[in-house]
Amino acid sequence: MNNMRVLITNLVMLGRSGTESHVRDLALGLSRRGHTPIVYSPRLGEPSLELRAAGIAVTDDMNSVWPAPDLIHGHHNLPTMAALLHFTGTPAVFVCHDRLAWHDAPPRLGRIRRYVAVDCHCLERLVQEHAIPASQTLVIPNSVDLDRFKQREPLPLRPARALLFSNYANLHTHLNPVREACLRTGLQLDVIGSGVNNVRDHPEHVLGQYDLVFAKARCALEALATGAAVVLCGSEGSGPLVTLNQLEYLRRFNFGRRVLEQPVAAELLVEQINRYDASETARVTAWIRAEAGLDKMISEWLKVYEEVLAGNVAAPEMTPESESRAASDFLCSLEPHLFNVFAAADKIQHLEAQVQSQALELCRVREGRRRLTTRFFRGVRRRLQNLTKG
Repeated sequence: MNNMRVLITNLVMLGRSGTESHVRDLALGLSRRGHTPIVYSPRLGEPSLELRAAGIAVTDDMNSVWPAPDLIHGHHNLPTMAALLHFTGTPAVFVCHDRLAWHDAPPRLGRIRRYVAVDCHCLERLVQEHAIPASQTLVIPNSVDLDRFKQREPLPLRPARALLFSNYANLHTHLNPVREACLRTGLQLDVIGSGVNNVRDHPEHVLGQYDLVFAKARCALEALATGAAVVLCGSEGSGPLVTLNQLEYLRRFNFGRRVLEQPVAAELLVEQINRYDASETARVTAWIRAEAGLDKMISEWLKVYEEVLAGNVAAPEMTPESESRAASDFLCSLEPHLFNVFAAADKIQHLEAQVQSQALELCRVREGRRRLTTRFFRGVRRRLQNLTKG
């Protein structure tokens, strides 16, 4: 099908999270194939400038999208439903990127013809937790843009430089165990991620400098594609050094939460570091670059789009009344999350008031002590003066 107009939604386009990177790669990949992606997000930032520089429309106002898209590619339930209610005749696909996040819970509307998971863990959420019919679901794994993430020179026989590549790494999560494991094994460690205020908008420029990377999910995939050895690791737990015999299994779960089955402990990480094998990593990288490239993912998505637009996907008949009820059900489903947000805000406000009250009390105590100290030294001075006079 020629020149499809595809509206891609995302909750934010502010940084370099997994979905923001996915949106960028998807939009660029569709554009290279001659289609017209339009990116919608209510929160725009630096990534939108990159896409606009590449000739891709990015907006935070759906009234600016004209003509209407042929299809909505929805990430995150809130902007997906907003797009569906704005473009009332447009079919959609919805993508679940996370097993737990509230915004990845699938909205229910008849015009959503396919529910797609990025891995088998998310597929379980769609089918087991939300009763999406299996016939409406499929898995399309994440990919890596091989033109951006070039393959590095062959690895050394022994690793020298390591990288912790995670937005969630900090002193309160998994940074310290990783640092300790690197000290024990003689590895020089660097850290990239928002948790340590060291965000890299173009990690493809630096990943090739490291022999071993601690990462999960998309970060792990990008590191593997460049040729680094990867120990799966995140704030939730740790996993194995990625090897060829486990690769397909780990890929089915997006190198993510489901396979981080061990605690993040220095001694466990040391065990995985000691499994480092340059030739084995080269075989892993070859498989990733053959099976997980962006072009392959774009082809899979185009096949889904064409099936949806050709009407080859079974869907319930929708009326204005049934769509209104579905929209009402969705809004009601947001209430617990909004309640939690407001409750958290109230708690923060209460704690701030407590802190202010305690600060004022501390100031009163300090002022009282200052006055007592002043009075004491004045008394001492008077006594000394009296003694010298006598």
